[in-house]
Amino acid sequence: MGLRLYNTMGREMQDFVPITPGFVGFYGCGPTVYNYAHIGNLRAYIFLDTLDRTLTFLGYKIKHVMNITDVGHLTGDGDDGEDKMKKSAEERHQSVLEVAKFYTDAFMSDIDALNIRHPDVICKATDHIPEMIELIKKIEANGHTYMAGGNLYYDISTYPDYAKLANLNMDDLKAGAGRRKVVVVDENKRNPGDFVLWFTKSKFEDQAMTWDSPWGRGYPGWHIECSAMSMKYLGKHFDIHTGGIDHVPVHHTNEIAQSEGSFDSEERAKGPWVNYWLHNEFLVIEGGNKMSKSSGNFLRLQTLIDAGYNPLDYRLFLLGSHYRKQVYFSYDAMDGAKNSRSALLQRIAKLAQNAGGKDELEKARVDSGTVASDFASLSERGRKYMEDFKSAMEADLATPKALSLLQKSIKDSSLDPKEALSIVGKMDYVLGLNLLESAVDVLKSMSEEKSAVLSSHEGDPEAAEIDALVAARTEAKKNRDFASADKIRDELTARGIVVTDTPSGPVWERK
Repeated sequence: MGLRLYNTMGREMQDFVPITPGFVGFYGCGPTVYNYAHIGNLRAYIFLDTLDRTLTFLGYKIKHVMNITDVGHLTGDGDDGEDKMKKSAEERHQSVLEVAKFYTDAFMSDIDALNIRHPDVICKATDHIPEMIELIKKIEANGHTYMAGGNLYYDISTYPDYAKLANLNMDDLKAGAGRRKVVVVDENKRNPGDFVLWFTKSKFEDQAMTWDSPWGRGYPGWHIECSAMSMKYLGKHFDIHTGGIDHVPVHHTNEIAQSEGSFDSEERAKGPWVNYWLHNEFLVIEGGNKMSKSSGNFLRLQTLIDAGYNPLDYRLFLLGSHYRKQVYFSYDAMDGAKNSRSALLQRIAKLAQNAGGKDELEKARVDSGTVASDFASLSERGRKYMEDFKSAMEADLATPKALSLLQKSIKDSSLDPKEALSIVGKMDYVLGLNLLESAVDVLKSMSEEKSAVLSSHEGDPEAAEIDALVAARTEAKKNRDFASADKIRDELTARGIVVTDTPSGPVWERK
């Protein structure tokens, strides 16, 4: 079928065709490091990781770039409010750079706990001020800017396609209304939708971080950061740009205007700045509200850990819904994800036990990094599972269906246990739930439990005979020969033997 993605630019499913065959360059908006990431923020990075893993699984070479915003992000996307970094520094009685490092480290710790692979390039805004200045100079030379009140603004009326991503009404924007609910807070703007490319100290006289520029000493606007850094590492035209759905009407719309507003005629002829725009929906909590730092209405990953959940329980919870669907968070839902993941690990450990033990888990883990085309070693039934899984991920990253196939393959008794483990590894390479590694501890506890049961039968002269009967009953049940299984159970009961079926297999004891 081939990969198909829902492109926000056009609001439709589209066949994915990379600019360079076999290679994908994509950029994902990273965190503004003035506070901890909340679990709603982290949904975006699990989505990004799923995209990264899927592209790799499908055989593409990729270059994944993510920014760290450590300067210039205001509390409102429309150039209004306080500087978030400066505000946090004042509250913590630290420098802005100290705050940025602390929360960057916390963010990286969170994504590691969620088994999110690090992007190929992680770039900080403060390390790329020269690139931002050079980009702004090109935008200015193309006639898209004006200076007012000490700040350099982008004039959205000079860019005819400004409304194309968010389907905005330009007349409404100029009047200060429209879907974005733009509020006029800066009298220097010609249009309420205009945005600042470069602030000088006329905006914040005591701004913590400033740089020299052709427009005066100051600092960049938030939107210019992503354009400058993505262009540096991915070029003037690249394949995919991602972010939360809230970035569509302002941040990403402004990014497109300023990026394409910097193009010369030859660059414009090559096509758009970005071909595919992908956006994840909100995580919604009780009351139907999205999670928000500014309102103080947010939960950290550490909050879930303190409540007894594994971070990968949260990853499984999110993968159970499509990235373009709102997810309603509750602790009941988290309990369900925790129990589902525990059951998965129990079944995988049982497969490993039947396949020969821990070494088979490790072998499946090592073999799990194969690309989607490499299913030749699997049986016909195994290949069908993997082809269906591949089709699910090619259908705009349909993780709920992919998880269903994972569950089904684990329970399929017609698959050889070793092959089933191999399938788990290949699927989990994309899903990122760390299943094979996590199952090692479960397998160890099962072995210890089995050893304890065996030791309790020491000295019993009938132990070997009873073990054989219990094994025969298990085999009969596996073959759906329930009449024989019941007959063996009755024989054991008559001999005073009670058999209990456990996740690690049947155990017996005398009454």
